[in-house]
Amino acid sequence: MADNTTDELFVKNAVESSIRIGLILVLVTLSYLIMQPFLIPVLWGVIIAVAAAPLIFRLEHLLGNRRTLAATLFTIIALIVLIVPTVILSGSMVENVTEISESLKDGSLRIPPPPDIIATIPIIGARLDSTWFLASVNHESVIAQYAPQLKSAGATLLSALGSGLTSVLQFIAALIIAGIFLANSEGSIKASHTVARRVFGENGQDWAVLSAATIRSVVQGVLGIALIQAILAAMGLIAIDIPAAGLLSLLVFFIAIIQLPLLLILVPIAAYAFYYIGTAPAVIFLIWSILITMSDAFLKPMLLGRGVDIPMLVILLGAIGGLILAGIIGLFVGSVILALGFKLFTAWLDDDPTLKKRRKRRWRL
Repeated sequence: MADNTTDELFVKNAVESSIRIGLILVLVTLSYLIMQPFLIPVLWGVIIAVAAAPLIFRLEHLLGNRRTLAATLFTIIALIVLIVPTVILSGSMVENVTEISESLKDGSLRIPPPPDIIATIPIIGARLDSTWFLASVNHESVIAQYAPQLKSAGATLLSALGSGLTSVLQFIAALIIAGIFLANSEGSIKASHTVARRVFGENGQDWAVLSAATIRSVVQGVLGIALIQAILAAMGLIAIDIPAAGLLSLLVFFIAIIQLPLLLILVPIAAYAFYYIGTAPAVIFLIWSILITMSDAFLKPMLLGRGVDIPMLVILLGAIGGLILAGIIGLFVGSVILALGFKLFTAWLDDDPTLKKRRKRRWRL
């Protein structure tokens, strides 16, 4: 009789637990689906807030310990820095597209012949040189020949522009969210420590501090340097009126993230300027490009030396994965999230008592 009672009690508890767990899963799933459109901006807002917190504390001190004013001023300046270049680059792109469209309509479009260096490019040089030369002589025939590819490229370009506009709106939302977190930084820090203690136990606060240090290291030391170099490159591109300056600046930003030499993209642009814009602007742009590349020498000691070390491969994979998953804003968020996951994982491994014993044995050996 006692066994039957025990079995009934076990079944009852199992059923009640299953119902509770099921309801919790349903609630978590619905909450995730509702918050999914806002997930990336919120994550980026949290990242910006964590990275900018030391700056806000210094600004707060200068403003007489008025934190809300400091956070508001930071948000307004950041929005201006984001919106003004976006408007300038968008206007330049629209103007270029409009000029090309009008030239096609009235037949005044003139394409210069290809420079001799094009034919020397391995594999694709001869084909590109012949197509370019044909376009300079009779661009109508080239348009008719490659009409399907041009339509596909146009659709892709429109999609990219739409994605870029969405990313700008997400950036704006993220900056506003970051400003709200920064204005309530004490409550935000307390909440993060509470969550960390619930997730990681007694050492939760140490893990929260490590997370903040990792985020600041990646944002300041990698993304910060790349963003500064991309902005400087955009200034040079706009100054000499290079077409598609916005897309080229984004390419410079990506190359800077993956730690490749910026001259890989800036030297071909300077060569284009020599052929089609003028010697003086091209020389100035080339000098400007060299200075941008050399800026690593003083930017890295200032920014990359702070925080914690993260392998560049982790940053690269995070940037590429984030770009595929969430567009331009994912380029930022992905690298930070993967770097944070990598650092927390390695910290967890280092905290394993078995691994610590093995290290001690190796050290003794």
